[in-house]
Amino acid sequence: MEQPNILARTICEFIGTFALMFVGGAAILHTTGTTYSGTALIVVALAHGLILSVMVSAAMHISGGQFNPAVSLALAAIGKQSIPSAIILAIAQCAGAVAAAWTLSRAFSADAAAAGKLGATLGSLSAEATIVPLFALEVIATFLLMFVILGSAVDQRGVGKGPYVGGFAIGLCVSANILCFGPLTGASMNPARSLGPALIGGHWDVHWVYWAAPIAGAVAAAIVWRLFLDEAKP
Repeated sequence: MEQPNILARTICEFIGTFALMFVGGAAILHTTGTTYSGTALIVVALAHGLILSVMVSAAMHISGGQFNPAVSLALAAIGKQSIPSAIILAIAQCAGAVAAAWTLSRAFSADAAAAGKLGATLGSLSAEATIVPLFALEVIATFLLMFVILGSAVDQRGVGKGPYVGGFAIGLCVSANILCFGPLTGASMNPARSLGPALIGGHWDVHWVYWAAPIAGAVAAAIVWRLFLDEAKP
């Protein structure tokens, strides 16, 4: 089948990342004050996981449903797509997240947006004093996510004749990571997802970690897969 053109792929990545930021951020804003406790944590985890599942499934045959600069760069690092394509898609992803954060800032009252930090991916460890555990946990979370992406949506042995199952595997992984890491780090796993609220809401707390750690975790998982688990290996 002919490879979709870069415009189609870019549009898919913009829309998919917009949806992730908008739905996930709205869930956080709706549960402001109890985001990381009990039922509210489940709501936030399900909102992110469900929207990611369906959007990845919808876009997988066009752009791969990456919706994450860390994922795009990791795929480029192991030759699954070109570096220029990864950069273009990453820009589209960031633009989608920023557009969604701006839309949330208009859809919710100023008080609600401020109280929920516009859906920012920040947890109890998101401070200079806790850089090491914050970085380490975000690396682990993104490593697990990238591992699932490679196994369920990239490696043809796992994709088989039912590629759209991969979308739900990816969404479930994100939900599980939010349940596990969310209270501590915000469970970003995605630089674009963190950029939206930072740029529109001004929530720049240790923002560099939410770029460096996801990229490190995703690239590490991609390299492990390429060296030891790739479909070309016996």
